Amino acid sequence: MTSAPSLPPSPLAALRTIELGPDDEPLLQRFFDENPAYFIAVHGEPAAADEAHEEIHGLPPADWGFTKKWLVGYVDGAGSLVAMANVITDLLAQGIWHIGLFIVATSRHGSGDAQRLHHGLERWASGHGARWLRLGVVRGNARAERFWESMGYTQVRTREGVAMGKLTNTLRVMVKPLHEQTIEEFLALVPRDRPEPTGSA
Repeated sequence: MTSAPSLPPSPLAALRTIELGPDDEPLLQRFFDENPAYFIAVHGEPAAADEAHEEIHGLPPADWGFTKKWLVGYVDGAGSLVAMANVITDLLAQGIWHIGLFIVATSRHGSGDAQRLHHGLERWASGHGARWLRLGVVRGNARAERFWESMGYTQVRTREGVAMGKLTNTLRVMVKPLHEQTIEEFLALVPRDRPEPTGSA
């Protein structure tokens, strides 16, 4: 039986992890404002003024089961946020951990930090009951698509017509099996992610 997770340790010695909550809204909003690349790519505009509030307080749809939503922040010695991850445990079915958002400061792109931070999240999830990691990446956000593919994620279906800010996007649903699990076992648990030729939601 796996133990209930605590915060994942930071794989980067210069950073520590914190759990972002309502009191950290200004810290998270400042991070979003200072690192607009993700929002411009997928929303067609910088982060909204209430982006951090929505990230902290937003929950999955009411009919989607889950255990906990984690907002993990990575802060440096000065207390500045340099990366964050939104991870929802047991989303849709037991053992499926969903990465809702993963942003690393633009100044650290190309340093390998994103890969190391993801590996840390993967080890944390794997050690606490995750059997699959799941996420959605916007088609056309080439940097993100390359990153997730390089991390071992496989597309299982697409969803078209997803409104995000000023844009309407096609979302690639991607899955990474952990341990000895398979994509086929994942799809047996999550019918909504089974491939459909029409790509309908």
